[in-house]
Amino acid sequence: MHHIKLAVLVIVALIITGCQQTYNQKSITPVPGDGSVVSSRTFDSTDKSYPSNDCEDVILSRKSPVDSTSQTRRIPSDYVLNPDTAQTGALGPQPEIPESVYNEQVKIDQSLELCNLAQEMWEAGRLEDALSYLDDAYSTMLEIDTDLSMDINQQRDDIRFLISKRILEIYASRQVAVAGSHDEIPITLNEHVQYEIKRLTGPEKQFLINSLKRAGRFRPYILSQLKAAGLPEELSWLPLIESGYQLRALSSARALGLWQFIPSTGHKFGLTRNRYIDERMDPEKSTQAAIAYLKELHNLFGDWTTVLAAYNCGEGRVLRTIRNQRLNYLDNFWDLYQNLPRETARYVPRFLATLHIMQNLDSYGITVDNPLQPLSYKSFEVQKQMRLTDIAKEISVSADDLKTLNPELRDDILPPETYRLKIPANKSELFLARVNKIQAAYSAPQLTGSGYHKIRRGETLSSIASRYGTTVNIIARANNIYRTHRIIAGTTIKVPTTHNTASNSSAAAKKQAPVRYKVQKGDSLWVLAKKFSTTTKEIMGANNLSNAMLHVGQVLTITPSRKSTTSSSYYYVKSGDSPFLIAKKHNMSLNRLLALNRLSKTCKIFPGQKLIVE
Repeated sequence: MHHIKLAVLVIVALIITGCQQTYNQKSITPVPGDGSVVSSRTFDSTDKSYPSNDCEDVILSRKSPVDSTSQTRRIPSDYVLNPDTAQTGALGPQPEIPESVYNEQVKIDQSLELCNLAQEMWEAGRLEDALSYLDDAYSTMLEIDTDLSMDINQQRDDIRFLISKRILEIYASRQVAVAGSHDEIPITLNEHVQYEIKRLTGPEKQFLINSLKRAGRFRPYILSQLKAAGLPEELSWLPLIESGYQLRALSSARALGLWQFIPSTGHKFGLTRNRYIDERMDPEKSTQAAIAYLKELHNLFGDWTTVLAAYNCGEGRVLRTIRNQRLNYLDNFWDLYQNLPRETARYVPRFLATLHIMQNLDSYGITVDNPLQPLSYKSFEVQKQMRLTDIAKEISVSADDLKTLNPELRDDILPPETYRLKIPANKSELFLARVNKIQAAYSAPQLTGSGYHKIRRGETLSSIASRYGTTVNIIARANNIYRTHRIIAGTTIKVPTTHNTASNSSAAAKKQAPVRYKVQKGDSLWVLAKKFSTTTKEIMGANNLSNAMLHVGQVLTITPSRKSTTSSSYYYVKSGDSPFLIAKKHNMSLNRLLALNRLSKTCKIFPGQKLIVE
């Protein structure tokens, strides 16, 4: 429907222009001896020709007065008379149309004609020519003086809207046509980009070379996923600007990993972060999250340059900046970045500079010797909590090698729940043979409740923690105080307590035999997880899925769970839990969990706290 409306607008513009041109040719006669001629020039769609700056196809000399009866000018609505009263002599002489208004109307006609030529180029598949015509139409439109007439001003705004829509449609059609296997992000070599080129090929040249060495390990996977998602391949260089392809790169804003996700954005796009793992450091899972985020931003802004700015400082900041621009956003694209944070103002030029350098490595004398290669590994689902050092010793590899393969692990220990462990491909069989021999790691006692303690003279947080078998940090968090807080005798504090047996809720689900399920229309991982009383993570792990995309007819192996008849209706909060995660774990809505426990949406929960669940 959108394209139909645009097509109707173009056709109407063509009809009006054509009718006026025919009328002018019949009404205008050249002035003898004054140098006036009638132009016979036409426009060839294969050559880039432009309308004259004079009135359409007629060139009029203005060296001497011209009889007003021998000319017909296009008259804006401000100057049109009522046809019922516009009789000769009925209102006296008709007002002369100001030459300034006439000249502005000529510019409007020229802009429309260039838009029409751009439409023809687009339909012929010549997208760059179409964009070039639109650029010229926009330049002509900017010359129009809007203070002369309300009608002129309205026509100028209509043309601005038409041009912007055409540009977005051309970029969208180009993306669909080639599905990510092309250069879609235009490189603008302005002064900002040139500055970053000098930086990256000068004082930061060694950083660039080191980053390119690391890119050899991660970029092949990133490229394959961008192609599968239909996104521009150039985005595979984004981690160079974000992190230098370093998995553990951490910014002052707590952004972490190849793609530099902050905790909240990582959580939004499915990256788990708890006491044991932080999937922002997982190159595969973080790449999937980055692709989902980039797609969302592109749907919001429509062009990749603005998407890059929003990826760096957030879509909210970019939208506010665009809204607060005194000048129109389309008029001053690069001015947008001057009004963003300094880091973001450099971010997009730095990325464009990187793209330019990658296309001209030889010209800048950049060579990359011995780049890192992708690692070869096999994944195994383990349900026993083990230490990496114990695993490494059993299969005769270094613990650092295992850490490199499993960078999302925050410490030397695997999480207590099911975990997909990556093992070097050449050690996979040995691991399967010896995994049962590896000793289970000690797991700290779970917090199962809380009580209150009245502080006595001479007691410290450390002595109280030792008495109740907990830690100073846990007591401090439960009371919203620092571990160095000075306690006063006679006051009462909350003390979370522990025991070494697991909570009933942790054993609430018993596994059944796996079933094979054929994906149907309308299915999603979330729907299937809820249907079979399992989790999306378990389904993805059991079927080696790298992302959440399913297709009709796909066969999945799913292990459903059934609730134990002895399961408790209480859940004891663990470190890293949040009300949202607890509600999700028990297939409850967040509002239901809060209502059952009389909690507000802004409340804080602490390890050991007992919550009612269903």
